[in-house]
Amino acid sequence: MGRVLRVSQDVPSPEALDAAAKALEAGGVIVSPTDSVYGLVCAATPGNPAHQRIFAIKNRPAAQTLPLFVADPEDLPRYASAVPAWALALVRTYWPGALTLVVTASDALPAEYLAPTGTVALRCPNSALVRELARRVGPLAQTSANTHGEPSATSGSSVEPQIVEAVDLALDGGPAPIAIASTIVDCTLAAPRVLREGAIAERDVLRAAGA
Repeated sequence: MGRVLRVSQDVPSPEALDAAAKALEAGGVIVSPTDSVYGLVCAATPGNPAHQRIFAIKNRPAAQTLPLFVADPEDLPRYASAVPAWALALVRTYWPGALTLVVTASDALPAEYLAPTGTVALRCPNSALVRELARRVGPLAQTSANTHGEPSATSGSSVEPQIVEAVDLALDGGPAPIAIASTIVDCTLAAPRVLREGAIAERDVLRAAGA
């Protein structure tokens, strides 16, 4: 089995943060708990081999792109451009939290992490652990920690053994607080379009956006 380290999402120990940051900075892949589900995570740095390793570990189609975690709501203007006012209202309401926003990417992000349309999916999770790692390492490319097509892992013990074996470090934070994937909203249009209804109901998204 790969190395497994117990961790608190709310009050992560310096030892856990140091170990995870070291693995990410070295071009590794980790399993991390989040507020929604467990994720496969790497640093979204140019030419990072861990980016493609995530696709191989998950058996995910290589044509798909990975969402990115950011550390703070204030990071949105740095990594996104032409963000509509209603999307900023969503950020004020739901970040940090289980809301992923598809936005037009800024030049601050490496092109390899963008969709062919020049967009990127960003989320600021409600996890002190993940947010501190993003502060230390930068944006984190991530996807749910499960074989493509299998149910998302909602606790450390439910991460598939072959995934734990394949990563450089697995952080076990116990049950994920929400245990439901994030809601995804397309923010590149004149009005919000919910691409996936998850932890936040579509009606609540539309209400917060003033739509």
